[in-house]
Amino acid sequence: MNIAIIPARGGSKRIPRKNLKTFAGKPMIGFAIEAAMACTEIERVVVSTDDPEIALVARELGAELPFERPPELADDFTPTVPVVAHAISECQKLGWDIAHVCCIYPGVPFIRTADISDALALLDESRGKGYTFPVAEYPSPIQRALKRAEDGSLAPFQSEHVTTRTQDLEPAYYDAGQFYWAAANTWLAGEDVHSNGSAIVLPASRVVDIDTPEDWERAELLYRALGTAG
Repeated sequence: MNIAIIPARGGSKRIPRKNLKTFAGKPMIGFAIEAAMACTEIERVVVSTDDPEIALVARELGAELPFERPPELADDFTPTVPVVAHAISECQKLGWDIAHVCCIYPGVPFIRTADISDALALLDESRGKGYTFPVAEYPSPIQRALKRAEDGSLAPFQSEHVTTRTQDLEPAYYDAGQFYWAAANTWLAGEDVHSNGSAIVLPASRVVDIDTPEDWERAELLYRALGTAG
C-alpha cells in the first residue's frame, strides 16, 4: 500500500507552534492532512511527532499516530530522510506492507491533491527509482546572480554569462518544499533526495516558504488572493 508520512515537530523557533497556528481558519498541519486524505492513491496518513498537542490535533483531523517520534529525531538539525525511515520502520513493525511513501511537510497551505497524484504517476513512470517531488522555476536566471563584498562592491558569479541573452540561458529550478514520493526501500536506504530525483513543475505562485512571521502574513494575503481552497 501507499502511505503519507507528515513529520511535524513541536519545536518551531521562528514561528512558535507553527504547525498548530491557525492559517486561513484551520491549523496549519490540517492542509497537509486533508490533501493526503483526499488522494485516492494514499491509503493511510501518518503523522510523526514528538508533541502531544500536535498528536491530538492530528488525530482529530483523521491522521494516524501509531508511534511517538523519539527525541533524537526531533531537534533542529535532524534531516527529513531519517525521520521518514524511522516512521516506515515503526509502521512495518505493525505488519503494514508499504510500497510507496509520500513525505508531506506540515506547513504547506498551497498544496494540492492533484499535484501529489501527478508526482506519484511520474514515480511510476520511472519504475519507482529515486524520488519525485515538485519544483518551481527561478524567476531570474541564476547565471546572472551577483555576489557582494564587504565593501559593498558587486561582481557576477558567472562573468561569462553577463552578455548572454536570457532565452539562451538554461532554466534553473528550486525545490518547492511540499512533498516527496519514493519507494519505501528508497527511504530506508537513506538515498539523497536531490541527487536521485525527478520533478513536476509548479507555478511559483503556489510555492511559498513560510519561515518568519512576515512570511506568514504574506502567505495569508496570497492565499486569500488566489482563493485557494486547499
